[in-house]
Amino acid sequence: MAGPTIGALLESAVAAEEALAELGETIEDEWSYVNDLRQAWTDRLDEVAAGPTGAREASPEIVDAIELAIEEAGLVHDPHRAIDWLSTLPQVVLLAAESLA
Repeated sequence: MAGPTIGALLESAVAAEEALAELGETIEDEWSYVNDLRQAWTDRLDEVAAGPTGAREASPEIVDAIELAIEEAGLVHDPHRAIDWLSTLPQVVLLAAESLA
């Protein structure tokens, strides 16, 4: 049975990024910053997902790494930490997608 593509995993990361942004937006003074980060990183994740890297089948190591990063991001409940994770999550996910391939 074939594993998911890297692109499909990156789509899951975008969904996690959206959840982090929603939490970060609860800090009124950070709304613009949160949305700028969200847009920049979701654009980058979408770009990689749509390219040749995204079309490749993900190895079990890539699946594990990306799923663990998404799971860790899901444990964030503090809005300030969520803002930190808006940059952290995509960088970890992209590193896993591009270095383990």
